Amino acid sequence: MFNSKSNSMEKESSTGIATIVASGTEIRGNIESKGDIRVDGTLIGNLSTTSKVLLGPSGKITGDVVALQADLLGQINGTLKVTELLYLKGNCQVNGNIYAGQLQVDATASFNGECHMGATAVSNAPLASVVGIKKEQPLNAAANDQ
Repeated sequence: MFNSKSNSMEKESSTGIATIVASGTEIRGNIESKGDIRVDGTLIGNLSTTSKVLLGPSGKITGDVVALQADLLGQINGTLKVTELLYLKGNCQVNGNIYAGQLQVDATASFNGECHMGATAVSNAPLASVVGIKKEQPLNAAANDQ
């Protein structure tokens, strides 16, 4: 009875349901996924997917991004490694090196860093590991007892 339902849910997740980091959300940590990821909030950490990344206009990532494809409208501070097409749209801001199979840039987008293109450049791309994630200090025991 439960097996058929969990099998169907497993099939859905492997077919490309997107993960969304909503506006107003901040995540501190690395994200790894096999599906599409949309970031409209803030990610302080590295993002890696074997699919597509969409960074919305209000999205901010401080860390390295590794993806098959990426459409960027927000801000990234870190190294980008995109195997296929990297599209810098709108008022996108990238501060870091770019390694992309192909690159498309709108006139209003900007990036500061080196740009390396082609399959060889992507496969040899170093990642900077720009993010040092700090753990939050636990609350003291007295505050928890109240």
